[in-house]
Amino acid sequence: MFPDDPIPTEATVPDDEPAGTAGDPAANVAHPRRIRSFVRRAGRTSTGQQRAIDELGPRFVLPYTGQPLDWQAAFGRAAPSILEIGFGMGETTAHIAQLRPQDNFLGCEVHEPGVGALLKLIGERGIDNIRILQHDAVEVVAHMLTEESLDGVHIFFPDPWHKKRHNKRRLVQPPLVKLLASRLKPGGYLHCATDWEEYAHQMVEVLSGEPTLANTSEAPGGFAQRPDYRPVTKFERRGLRLGHGVWDVVFRKRG
Repeated sequence: MFPDDPIPTEATVPDDEPAGTAGDPAANVAHPRRIRSFVRRAGRTSTGQQRAIDELGPRFVLPYTGQPLDWQAAFGRAAPSILEIGFGMGETTAHIAQLRPQDNFLGCEVHEPGVGALLKLIGERGIDNIRILQHDAVEVVAHMLTEESLDGVHIFFPDPWHKKRHNKRRLVQPPLVKLLASRLKPGGYLHCATDWEEYAHQMVEVLSGEPTLANTSEAPGGFAQRPDYRPVTKFERRGLRLGHGVWDVVFRKRG
């Protein structure tokens, strides 16, 4: 439906700027300085991506309202609800949505080229079970998602901020995990994946510290086998060729 586009580096990562949610019961969702679920970066929106935004955005992109989301109205049906924080260029999101047509997927991504790229995939593949919020995911979770409204959360390859002095900028931190856990239904899952081993161990430690969550894996280190629904992306294959590992962490909300 749309011209082929270049594939920029995929990433939606945390920032250490204040997020400004005074009076919010989730005001401590992150570090004392607060985090965003992204860092602003330059990127050109291609012609094909812009056309997808213009033609498909009115149907698939939801406005940020700061009010509880009506999932049935947004998707035109009642179905299990999955949140993805930072979908990059959307290839994984589109793949999983096609593989799991029985589920509704809400993707949060602030970068316009990524939003356009996912909309382009939606149009090309005829996908109907994805909606997009082009807004900071932390604020979306805090203000638009109610308690026990989610069946799953995906956080795939967030920026590792590998320098020790930057670790505090990482997205997966106790306050955000606590907030996400409150939005999960009993039995709902939180699935993180990273190609940075030290961050993977931190993810296990942080999720293990949330008393409402339980690790689905009993393997050494607490890492899970990659679930069948998560594809091996181009980004991941490139890392594996370079000898990098990939770690999946899957926890469930206690009943």
